[in-house]
Amino acid sequence: MTQLLPAFDPRLVPIQADAPDEILHPAQAQRLTPAGLRDLFTHPPVWTPELHRERKFADRAPAQAAVLLPLVMRDELTLILTQRTARMSTHAGQIALPGGKLDPEDADAIAAALREAHEEIGLPPDHVEVLGTMPEYVTGTAFIITPVVALVQPGFELVPNPHEVDDVFEVPLAYLMNPLHHRRHAHDFEGVVREWYSMPYQDGDRERFIWGATAGMLRNFYRLLTA
Repeated sequence: MTQLLPAFDPRLVPIQADAPDEILHPAQAQRLTPAGLRDLFTHPPVWTPELHRERKFADRAPAQAAVLLPLVMRDELTLILTQRTARMSTHAGQIALPGGKLDPEDADAIAAALREAHEEIGLPPDHVEVLGTMPEYVTGTAFIITPVVALVQPGFELVPNPHEVDDVFEVPLAYLMNPLHHRRHAHDFEGVVREWYSMPYQDGDRERFIWGATAGMLRNFYRLLTA
């Protein structure tokens, strides 16, 4: 069996230099609005995800999953993220998007993402306007994830499931879609170099360390918004 990665602090893993021949710019302000996103998904550009599959580090059967990118329509769009509990069997304690495995009764990934967001954090489906989906992202733990992008009408009251979620918070989308806040890391484990992005966000006096699969899917979303 493939050995799981040992416990380590991803904050201490060295940051890699950006490619010298690529100059990245923040997503245009118009794209970071409800109207701009509706137009983007109605008339999608030709683009290629930067990240598709993480290096495998666990022998387990592949599982279809879906996550919701819930963008709250405040004065500026914000993204709802969760802090997973330390009791979770995979990705314990990490920052995550609401979501999980597809159940047999789910019609598709969109249905699964909406159901999971309701079960995990109490996000009411009638506040959610689904815009579309992004290409699948495969984690090192063999989850085949479909990201579902949606706008969320304010006025909801979230009720996190204490068995799955320790905390829920929001991050401005403009912050996440600025490559100045994207950091690439590399970690050598048993001769295999594994790379990922992080997007640390200072939330008051608390650092929200967004990394791994969540940061990877957000990096792909950045690539879509700047295509």
